Amino acid sequence: MSEHSQSAGILFTAFEPSGDAHAAPVIAELLHRAPHLRVYAWGGVKMQSAGATLVQQTCENAAMGLSALKKIRAVKREVKAISRWSKQYRVMAHVAVDSPAANFPICKVMKKRGTKIVHLVAPQMWAWGSWRVRKLRRLTDLVLCLLPFEEQWFTSRGIEAKFIGHPRINRPLDKEKLIEGMHGLPSGSPRIAVLPGSRPQEITANIRLLANVFTELQGRHHSLSGVIVAANNDLAALVRKRLKMFPTGLHLVSTDVDPVIAWADMCMAVSGTVTLDITRQRKPMVGIYKTSLLAYLFSKVLLRSRYRLLPNIIAEQEIVPEFVPYAGGAMPIVQAVTPILRDSKKAAVLSQQLGRVLTRYTNKKPAIEAAKLILATIGETERVRPQVAVEG
Repeated sequence: MSEHSQSAGILFTAFEPSGDAHAAPVIAELLHRAPHLRVYAWGGVKMQSAGATLVQQTCENAAMGLSALKKIRAVKREVKAISRWSKQYRVMAHVAVDSPAANFPICKVMKKRGTKIVHLVAPQMWAWGSWRVRKLRRLTDLVLCLLPFEEQWFTSRGIEAKFIGHPRINRPLDKEKLIEGMHGLPSGSPRIAVLPGSRPQEITANIRLLANVFTELQGRHHSLSGVIVAANNDLAALVRKRLKMFPTGLHLVSTDVDPVIAWADMCMAVSGTVTLDITRQRKPMVGIYKTSLLAYLFSKVLLRSRYRLLPNIIAEQEIVPEFVPYAGGAMPIVQAVTPILRDSKKAAVLSQQLGRVLTRYTNKKPAIEAAKLILATIGETERVRPQVAVEG
């Protein structure tokens, strides 16, 4: 057997911590079902822990603080490195994980080599940049969709696509860990979870607005208690740097979001996948993303989707108050949050509506479905009896 055939396998490329998290359970499931395959990755430590050979680390949190120009240069370097690397290996499939701007040039290189191209996380062309459909059609054999409506959207445009569920929704919640994680969180009522995002630029843009909203709410609820969740110590340090002085009753923790969501009566979240974590627990929320006035006006022209927040996009109606994008101050957000905090019936209705969003994900197992579809795309058969994977 030649060195090239021994090295035959699947290449995953991811450029964000979220991509690392999306890819890891799929890699673990692939290697369970086809242990004879090799999986190589430009990615992160979660992909490596799942069994991939990590060729290059490209999912560090620090990378999120790079300027746009430095990001472009870094991506160009990785494209050249992958092009050189792929000449030495027989890659049967390239799984491009999210980040279409970074992944499309790699897809182009791999497609010319006869590699099957699979996109894990559909590019959001339904929201903006629908002109990219032609490029995607050329540079894909299959799109694995995390939102229910995406399959029909892409297939109607001549692109093979399958809805597989979402790893943030289709995952178990360990109630004992939730209870354990809530120990030490502050008392008081009502309780507000403040979720400022998982990227430095999100925190920089939003944390002061979120703190101002909390301060205004405190004037209406004197026993109000709040917790800001930072994904890691570096982001926690950024929160402290941006806020300087914390409003009374607002605390900062560096932990997993799930216990804080479980603790909270209401969540204020920067738009992103964390809104699906909140949906998973059916907690009332408001979605926010602060921008400049110029960026706000530009987005109104650029963005085609009627809604911006994931629960609303899935529901195809505004069930969650959304300020995305948003160039205003605290008071409109306060006015949206206050009725939910004061009226338990309004909170219960919102919780029920989020529950209906979850029904669209019933019985979906993203990692298992993705692994099966990737293997089918390259014509590989499973060599071990399948077992239920743990999503996460």
